[in-house]
Amino acid sequence: MTLAVRMLLEQKVEFKPCLYDYQEKGGTAASSRELGVPEHAVIKTLIFEDEKKKPFIVLMHGDLQVSAKQLARLLNVKSVSPCDAQVADRHSGYTVGGTSPFGTKKAMPVYAEKSIFDLEKIYINGGKRGFLIEIKPSEIERLLNVTKVEVAIA
Repeated sequence: MTLAVRMLLEQKVEFKPCLYDYQEKGGTAASSRELGVPEHAVIKTLIFEDEKKKPFIVLMHGDLQVSAKQLARLLNVKSVSPCDAQVADRHSGYTVGGTSPFGTKKAMPVYAEKSIFDLEKIYINGGKRGFLIEIKPSEIERLLNVTKVEVAIA
């Protein structure tokens, strides 16, 4: 039982566990193929930091990238960038490739691509590699105090 699953159960969230064979460096293309779901519905949990090393979470569609320049402008900071894997692990309490936005070790602001909430259901990491959960996007909004942003690039 991961911290993410524990949090979802405590909050009485309906979700469906989805296990798949994790592939090192396979990313969302591999997980969507393994589960037979659109990569656009697989949501990446990314740990970013600003120039002062202040961490935050970005939720993004699996088939899109984050415009760091646009995100920095929205957050009114000089720059933002993804954390190194070890730093991300320390902030989240999860291993990169298994990072969930739920039950993180450190409370961090959460920014989510606005179009995620247009989907009926999404697949997001459940707290370990090879484990996604199917969930309604509205639950993310309810549980995580999300700030919606438009920073996706193809």
